[in-house]
Amino acid sequence: MNALPQARHETLSTPHGDAIGASYAWEGGQYCAIHTGRGVVGCGIYDIGVADEFGMAFALAKGTPEHPLRTPQDLYDARIVKVSQAAARMGIRVGMKGMEALALLLKDPS
Repeated sequence: MNALPQARHETLSTPHGDAIGASYAWEGGQYCAIHTGRGVVGCGIYDIGVADEFGMAFALAKGTPEHPLRTPQDLYDARIVKVSQAAARMGIRVGMKGMEALALLLKDPS
């Protein structure tokens, strides 16, 4: 019988506000994300096309086999490689760090 994956959710306190970090790991793989009330900074496993279809603000960072993104905190310094249309309208751009994208997601929209 295969072992269940490890799942972890935690409140992340950042200089820009609180968010929910999530990570999942199993033998041979993992993924992680940071969830806010306005959108998500996640690893490359997510599909921007689906985020666009549902109008979700999504910023994706990509790890490598040598440096995988295992925890939500790994996303802070990771470079954003794709953004949904809703995230782009918030000012999130390819090339910025995850913490910069998170700051825009946590920014008061008013």
